[in-house]
Amino acid sequence: MARRWIPRVAIAVFVGGIAGLIISSIAGNNAGVVLTVGLCIVFAAIALLTHAAVTPRDAIEVFDEARAEQLEQRIAALVAAGAPEDDVRSLVRDALRMGRK
Repeated sequence: MARRWIPRVAIAVFVGGIAGLIISSIAGNNAGVVLTVGLCIVFAAIALLTHAAVTPRDAIEVFDEARAEQLEQRIAALVAAGAPEDDVRSLVRDALRMGRK
């Protein structure tokens, strides 16, 4: 759950911080307000960097050209035996989706 809301909160703080800096500079350039808004932006950036560093990422799947060619040959053999190509390819797509979950 934190994987989703931490980046969203950080983005909201960034957008609000930019607006806060603009408003505080127009309203009299109060150093305390500018520093407070700036520190909020810094803490949001640190939280976002920390989140990105410690959140595990899914490994990128390696595409195996030889296995893909073998699969394509098996599909062609099934189609040559009389199976409808659309049905066979749909079955393969469904199997791949199930295997990824």
